[in-house]
Amino acid sequence: MAQRHTTSLRLRLRYRFDNLVAGGTTALIGWFALACLAVVVPASTVLVWADRAAPATLSGRLTAVWVSVGQTLKIGGAVGSPLYVLASVALALVALLFVSTLVSLITTGINRRIMLLRRGHSTVLESGHTVLLGWSDQIFPVVGELVAANANRRRSAIAVLAPKDKVEMEDEILTSVTDTGTTRIICRNGRTTDPAELARVSPRTAKAVLVLPPDADTGDAHVVKTLLALYAADPEPGGAVVVAAVRDTRNQVTARLAAGPGGHVLCVDDIIARLLVQTARQPGLSLVYQELLDFAGDEFYTAAAGDLAGSTFGEALLAFTTSSVVGLLHAGGGVALNPDPTTTIGPDDRIVLISQDDDTALRADASPYVDRDAIVTARPRTPEAERLLLLGWNRRAPLMVEQLDRFVSPGSTLDVVSLGDEPTMCTTSAIAGAYSRLEVAFRSGDITDPQLLAKLDVPSYDSVIVIGETDVESASRTAPGPTRAVDLTLAPETGTETDDRTLVTLLHLRAIGEAAQRELSLTTEMSDDGNRLLAPAREGADFIVSGRLISLLMTQISESPYLADVFEELFQAEGSELHLKPVADYVRTGDEVAFATLVESARRRGECAVGYRLRAQAATGPGYGVHLNPDKRCPVRFGEHDWLIVLAEG
Repeated sequence: MAQRHTTSLRLRLRYRFDNLVAGGTTALIGWFALACLAVVVPASTVLVWADRAAPATLSGRLTAVWVSVGQTLKIGGAVGSPLYVLASVALALVALLFVSTLVSLITTGINRRIMLLRRGHSTVLESGHTVLLGWSDQIFPVVGELVAANANRRRSAIAVLAPKDKVEMEDEILTSVTDTGTTRIICRNGRTTDPAELARVSPRTAKAVLVLPPDADTGDAHVVKTLLALYAADPEPGGAVVVAAVRDTRNQVTARLAAGPGGHVLCVDDIIARLLVQTARQPGLSLVYQELLDFAGDEFYTAAAGDLAGSTFGEALLAFTTSSVVGLLHAGGGVALNPDPTTTIGPDDRIVLISQDDDTALRADASPYVDRDAIVTARPRTPEAERLLLLGWNRRAPLMVEQLDRFVSPGSTLDVVSLGDEPTMCTTSAIAGAYSRLEVAFRSGDITDPQLLAKLDVPSYDSVIVIGETDVESASRTAPGPTRAVDLTLAPETGTETDDRTLVTLLHLRAIGEAAQRELSLTTEMSDDGNRLLAPAREGADFIVSGRLISLLMTQISESPYLADVFEELFQAEGSELHLKPVADYVRTGDEVAFATLVESARRRGECAVGYRLRAQAATGPGYGVHLNPDKRCPVRFGEHDWLIVLAEG
């Protein structure tokens, strides 16, 4: 015999209700009608019998009860012959059904529209806005910089398209960028590789379209597909500036073909590798780039040649007191950074300069402030071999080794310590014989192991570079080199995990430096700018945060497309680059001199002076001694160990 459930009355009633709901719409309507009658009829009876003005007869009172029930349930409550009552009830039920259906349709339509808006499927009707395609951690610095760039505009908009919930995107952006000023953030849900869904953010009417690289290591293919979808959505080239970024150098050519002749594609690996090498050999250079690339301080602008047309570029260097001239933007569109001082400025050329804003590049002759007696001749310096230490290995490391070989003096050595198995280390060590100036030695080991770091004698190295380390697995790539190619196998890297290992390594390096009572010359690569704040390093240390740097570059190019050529020359080995050189090679130290004197001294050497760094302020924020684009009229007293920031070749 089956046992009965011994459950509470509440659970039994709930079970019966579940069965009732499962019976469908007809059963629900029937039971709901009976429930209403069970409440309304007794209540109407009580009201009639309690009314002193109620009819005296029973039939009269029952009629009054019927009228009350009919009015309450909106079925009329008419009295008369049975046929008349039935007809009135039927009409009331039809009217009730019609009104209920109409309300239901209206409610459903409104709910559908609200859900459509919440899902972000409606089309953005904006013009002159900036479109961001894709979602990654880079979106937050990009939005922040665009908001800063739009601060002096009355009305601006940023439209974001990504396969992510609209409300969730808006909440994350507003949490990271709390003050959006006059800029409206509009998010839409959709696939960036679908031309139909791309139309939701109106890229055709935008002033700039930024294709953000996904966090995944396979994101380059997604970037290429997005660029192809942009072309499919609008085959005719519009006025929008298209800026994209890929991680692997091998995919840059493909992405450029997909972007078209008007598109600009940045290679993350190439740019980060070059900056790491430049900064490792010139401590403090990362601070200069950080000041130059964000919209908070001074950045690149152009000014019309005006009355400087026909003058030489050397004469233009002292033609602005509060702006630093660095190059020429030719009428044909090409950019020449630090051209020969004797180059003649054409009437249609524009002058490329560093200024606080586009309206601060005002003509004012600074030549009267030049103290020619303070200018000195650079002391001869004998190139010295360097000992460099690279801790960690990732897909950018071969590019870094190649760049180091171009810059260092013959006889320099590079010791690489990375985590990996012996077969892989033997394969990568084949790179050591491929370079003419640099001797490379590899050692397998865990860079987070304090005992290993202690055995390396870190203080004896001239410079230490710490990069995000990846494990060794099955994906192969080719390491560029002057004479041979080597297959490397690297696993996809996760920014959080690599930064965690980097933080541990920096902690041990700080302890080593304190024990040796020596400040290590340290350059560090990180993926997340948030982890930079946790780094156990001195104030003003050199950090290359890959995600933030690429975000700044993309934002700058989207606002001023000619900057693509400027940055391309800055970040390549050939041409002019930013350098920090001893001030003592340019002017007499110990006495006050106007910055115009240093500009003139640099001009005589074929260089453009754009700022200086004071050693006494190197550990003091927020500038850490870096003064970019100073007023040429202001006197400064330089010490023997201060640096001049110049744009020069070599």
